[in-house]
Parts: sequence; structure tokens; C-alpha cells
Amino acid sequence: MKIVHLIAPALLALALWQAAVVVLDMPSFILPAPAAVAARLWLSRALIAEHAWVTLVEVLAGLALGAGLGWVSAVALAFSAGARRLVQPLLVFSQAVPVFALAPILTLWFGYGLLSKIAMALLIIYFPVTSAFLDALLRTPPDWLAQARVMGATRWRLMWRVRIPAALPGFLTGLKLAVVYAPIGAVIGEWVGASRGLGYLMLLANGRARIDLMFAALLTLAVMTMLLHALANLAIARILARREA
Repeated sequence: MKIVHLIAPALLALALWQAAVVVLDMPSFILPAPAAVAARLWLSRALIAEHAWVTLVEVLAGLALGAGLGWVSAVALAFSAGARRLVQPLLVFSQAVPVFALAPILTLWFGYGLLSKIAMALLIIYFPVTSAFLDALLRTPPDWLAQARVMGATRWRLMWRVRIPAALPGFLTGLKLAVVYAPIGAVIGEWVGASRGLGYLMLLANGRARIDLMFAALLTLAVMTMLLHALANLAIARILARREA
């Protein structure tokens, strides 16, 4: 049933896409037909796979670093109300700055290689992970904390034995958002300056008027993001099931 729920929207989107091409009589250099994109995807599969691998590495590295840094930051901020008052406005301010404005700066600092794209992915997912986990840490049931204190638990034991386990669903919620946002950060970094990756391939194809290749790269990116989201949901469901067992 879950497979049907995934396939049905995809088929509907393809049908609407084909209908738009036929009804609006769209030229191929503006909106190629799904069959043309599928043919290009097959003919250029090696090229697309090469660039997709680069983007996937950037996304996974950004996810790992962003999730780890978000975890550490949330725990540190949960320990100190003073640190929260000082740092939280900075976190909000970091989200007020347009992402596109930061990409050239990161490229200038870290170069045109993988590092600047990883930094971009990290930056775009750091706030949702930190914010979701910190909010969950601060909402630990007071009765649990009171009972642990009665039993002589120190602040560290309260954190590791009570607050973090109780806040795990909040961290996982932030992680689910991060899985969707990370490819956006990586591709934005590739648009600003790169020689590899799906974002770079899309710009290259657009510049050479190979619109079918551009759509094929875009479709590959969308499928990659959906697969990462599905895998994350599966892993999170198993983690929560074991936690409740």
C-alpha cells in the first residue's frame, strides 16, 4: 500500500506534465515532454550518475556534520539559560540572512571544491536540527526531572539519562527536515561555483540549451531527495519502535 501511495502521485505528476506539453503546445526548449527527459536520462546515465554521486557526498557529509553540531549545540544551550539568551538571537539572525547571499562568501573562503558545498548544506540544516532538539530538551516533563533529583542525579546524569532520551523525538523531527533541506544547500553551492555536481550539470545544460538534460538532472535530484527522506523516515520509525519496546 505504501508503494502505491508513492507511485500514484508520481504518475499523476507525469500525466499533468504531459498534458501541459500537449494542451499548451509547449516547445521542447521550454518544457520537454516526459518521454524526451526519460530518453536523455537513459542516454546520459553515466554522466548524470557521476554528478549525482558528488552531490550525494556533499549532502551526506553536510547532514552528518550539521546533525552532530546541532546535537552538541542544543545540549550545551540546554545547560545554560545565559548561553541561550546570548546565542539564540544569533541563531535566528543566521536564518534571516538569505542563503544565496552566503553561498558566494563560503565559496570565497573554502574554494570551489566539496568543502564549500558541505559548509552550505551544514549551514542550512544546522538551525532546524538545533532548534527542534533544544525545544524538546527544554520541554522535559518536570515530574521526571523532580524524580531524578530526588534520587540524587547530577546535572550531567539528568541530561544523559533523562532529558536527552525524552527529547530524542524532537531531534529526529529536526533530522527529517534536515534531510530535505540539505540537498538545497548543496545545489545552491554548486550553482555559485563548482565543476561537479547536479547543480553544476543543470547550469551547464541550461547554458548549452540542452533543456532535456537539465530536466533529467533536476529529476535525479528530486528522486535522490525523496529516497533520502524515505530512508530517514524508515530509520527514525525503527529507532522510535525500539525506544518504545
